[in-house]
Amino acid sequence: MTKEPDFHRALAVPSGRMSRFTRLGAMTAGVAGNMAISGLSQLAKGQRPAMRDLLMTPQNITRVTEKLAQMRGAAMKIGQLMSMDTGEFLPPELAQIMARLRDDAHIMPPAQLKKVLNANWPDGWLGQFAKFDVRPIAAASIGQVHRARLKDGTDLAIKVQYPGVAQSIDSDVANVGALLRMSGLLPKGFELAPYLEEARKQLHLETDYEHEGQNLTRFGQLLADAPAFTVPVHHPDWSTGEILAMSFIEGEPIEGAFDQPKPERDRIADALIGLTLRELFDDGLMQTDPNFANYRYDPATGQIILLDFGATRALDPNVVDQYRRLLAAGLAEDRSAMGAVAEEIGFVAADTTQHHRASIMDMMELAFAGLREDGPFDFTDKALPRAMQNAGMALAEDGFVPPPLPIDVLLLQRKFGGMFLLASQLGAQVDLRGYLKRYAGV
Repeated sequence: MTKEPDFHRALAVPSGRMSRFTRLGAMTAGVAGNMAISGLSQLAKGQRPAMRDLLMTPQNITRVTEKLAQMRGAAMKIGQLMSMDTGEFLPPELAQIMARLRDDAHIMPPAQLKKVLNANWPDGWLGQFAKFDVRPIAAASIGQVHRARLKDGTDLAIKVQYPGVAQSIDSDVANVGALLRMSGLLPKGFELAPYLEEARKQLHLETDYEHEGQNLTRFGQLLADAPAFTVPVHHPDWSTGEILAMSFIEGEPIEGAFDQPKPERDRIADALIGLTLRELFDDGLMQTDPNFANYRYDPATGQIILLDFGATRALDPNVVDQYRRLLAAGLAEDRSAMGAVAEEIGFVAADTTQHHRASIMDMMELAFAGLREDGPFDFTDKALPRAMQNAGMALAEDGFVPPPLPIDVLLLQRKFGGMFLLASQLGAQVDLRGYLKRYAGV
């Protein structure tokens, strides 16, 4: 979520299905029109226009990001997913178009907010509150969060879903898919449909706030024995399918911890990485969204505040077992076993050429070589991620098209990348090898 929503960016969310369809379609048509005009201009100069050069104009970038920010919901969420620094499957040009969406959310004007609250809460609800701040403390793609206090003194954080976003997911996803196909930026042969379908299903789940409330309670129970973390308490009496009420916990953005002393930064990174591996291998239940805004820090207690459990997923036990065996093979330097598990997971397919298969195995061995070294893993060392990025770009330039991956694998890779990025920003050193050996059973 954005750290400090700009109240001047209040803009009603288009809630009607036809209204959203029309706006997104108009955006796509507008981008296409800009591309056509630019292409004709280049042809008139005797130049052959490239599709990606036509798309990557300032006008088109502005048009896409502004329109998706206004739309919110699935359209903006997909843009945010694509803009993750850890994206591995789409080219960097597409991430550049979407990157501005991370902090570009508009907010609902007070009149629209009141309408949503009146539709979900009983008549006279305001009389039970000592205070309700109409200025949100956070805003994102699916909803915005308000601070409130009941007359009994209970401090609440109330997440209010934007109207119409749940009903518009299917059309939003279809329209964003059309924009991606039109862009010419997808690798030839890339199967977009499976990813869009998984995104559609995941977004339907994330807009079910009753489901998120259950996840909030479950994580609070699971982490009751983990003093490094604190989880808000769910208040079901003020929650509905479109409103999630929870206890308000004081804290600052996780970025505030970047200025803490080195031992504290190491401790925070260690705790978050340990939690990620626990979610995967012990609990089989993972909060899959590594957005920095989902983690806050209390400098008074040192606790990490965990937020936003809409993207929580129960992992396929087969996938968990595959990752455990991949860890064991990688730490044991068993290339043959690594290759077999990599194919099971889906990193390579049966028809992947031997040349590309060898390159992928080289990348995996490169990663495990860094993880096998004695001593804490230094997340500030850019050599390994830079080498991995270069190897991945070389694969793409050589025509490798990644096979469709199971959604669990996609979300796991995204979570790992997000944690790596956060540990890097913390400038941390963590005994990563010790964690991996424990979970690999070696």
